[in-house]
Amino acid sequence: MSSYKAPLNDIRFALFDVIGADAQFARLGFDEASRDVIDAILDEAARFTETVLAPLNAVGDREGCKLDQATAEVTVPTGFKPAFDQFVEGGWTGLTSPVEFGGQAMPQTLGFPLKEMINSANLAWGNFPLLSHGATEALLHFGEDWQREVFLKPLVDGRWTGTMCLTEPHCGSDLGLLKTKAEPAGEGVYAITGTKIFITAGEHALTDNIVHLVLARLPDAPAGVKGISLFVVPKFKVAQDGTQGARNAVRCGSLEHKMGIHGSATCVMNFDGAEGYMVGEPNKGLVAMFAMMNSARLGVGLQGLGLSERAQQNALRYARERLQMRALSGPRFPDKPADPIIVHPDVRRMLLTCKALIEGGRVMSYHAGLQLDIAHASTDDAERAQADALAGFLTPIVKACLTEWGVECTYHAVQCFGGHGYIAEHGMEQLARDARITTLYEGTTGIQALDLLGRKIMQLKGAGLRAFLALVEQFCTENAGNAAVAEYLGPLREKAAQWQQLTQQVGQRAAANPDEIGAAAYDYLMYSGYVALAYWWARSVAASEGSSQSEAFKAGKRETARFYFARILPRTLAHAAAIESGAGTLTTLDADAFDA
Repeated sequence: MSSYKAPLNDIRFALFDVIGADAQFARLGFDEASRDVIDAILDEAARFTETVLAPLNAVGDREGCKLDQATAEVTVPTGFKPAFDQFVEGGWTGLTSPVEFGGQAMPQTLGFPLKEMINSANLAWGNFPLLSHGATEALLHFGEDWQREVFLKPLVDGRWTGTMCLTEPHCGSDLGLLKTKAEPAGEGVYAITGTKIFITAGEHALTDNIVHLVLARLPDAPAGVKGISLFVVPKFKVAQDGTQGARNAVRCGSLEHKMGIHGSATCVMNFDGAEGYMVGEPNKGLVAMFAMMNSARLGVGLQGLGLSERAQQNALRYARERLQMRALSGPRFPDKPADPIIVHPDVRRMLLTCKALIEGGRVMSYHAGLQLDIAHASTDDAERAQADALAGFLTPIVKACLTEWGVECTYHAVQCFGGHGYIAEHGMEQLARDARITTLYEGTTGIQALDLLGRKIMQLKGAGLRAFLALVEQFCTENAGNAAVAEYLGPLREKAAQWQQLTQQVGQRAAANPDEIGAAAYDYLMYSGYVALAYWWARSVAASEGSSQSEAFKAGKRETARFYFARILPRTLAHAAAIESGAGTLTTLDADAFDA
């Protein structure tokens, strides 16, 4: 069975030494988020995830969730309910929520290491409270006063959980095709009818109620995405005064049988005239949906990071213990019958790849979280606007890259174990299976790529990209005389310039042929992720050299950065070549000729 130890030293390094979160929190007015308080929160999160959640990871995979067809009730794996109760009692559900609704109003950034630790310890369990944050965001920004009062308090204190009900059997990411109906039923109530699929935590008995945020169409709604409204539909009916009533007409029709995350209830939800209330304006549901979706996408990126961390920890331990053959340059441990496999260059290649992607990805994701806090709390309008643009720009990169790298890292970890990684005994194959979903739900990697290039770059004129490139240039200028990072400044500036050139090239070609955006999107996304990570590795080296970290820690950062720039950053060459090849290499072949 795999084990987990929260990487608190590197988490603190990322938060405090690299992105300077504690100073930013003080500047932004988060008076309660002192270094001592943050340290205590991180320590307790580590204790909870290591001792309560991590031991349940294999249990959830083995037992899965079960549906009673007669009652439509879902039973969760053994231990999940007591763990959830401890989570609620510890106040974790309201860590970053507003005080007026029962939360602790801590910075959003602080929620990122908590989510990372939860996902490392037990991804499937973590899916039950995950979407409550998205539901909270939607209601907070778009709900009526009474809706915020009635629904937010129990969501924040953990008595209820939330879901996002978007996808239907005939439409995945194309929400313009959805058919779920919302009929006015008087006194602000709507009758919701339709079927939603892939609903995470759609049914369970962990809480007293489940709050479904449902996309549906009004009778007179225009066709397509312009005719979608958002509704809050509780499992048990809730009056506008907060009184909870009878069971609503929403049921779990079935549970999906999945490749991974067996301990997470992935439900088909049937709404048969269920009572709900509109959230926001009629036919403006997508605006509110993105408040949920963006929160969930960053959360899923942290799932990829968390799985990578646990996989790498176990692969590293195994590589230090497993004896196989001798080092090519001669025995490293002549007193043993063979050398541990960590002496072999190929094993080191896999371990260093994981280390580089995890530690760089950790800083990148935490920095994205910090932009949310700046956009919310800064008193400077220009700073808020820039942070909002940067957060929007980074969201598809964090979601897509950290999940794609999560698949890569968990598979590297399996490979380090060899055949022992393929069998269930060591728990590595579960991590690889669990990781696969992260590239799919809350918008596939392809959807993230289109969001980045089509919306954040083309539609929004690349405001977020300009802000990020300004960070790169500022770092290079400020560190012109810093010997510790001198070797990285030239490559960084070169990649930043190429990034701009590729963006302009795609924009020019897309003016004549819109297919150019779709053809370039995936490679543009991955190129962006690798260049962003190069920046964070350079900054990490600079931060480590000026920190109080041990010499071993500093050496680890220096050598991993060199590995990254020498062996991973060159992946951008292939992505750039693919972008420059144009759409014709993808679109010329006739569909009927694929199997000719």
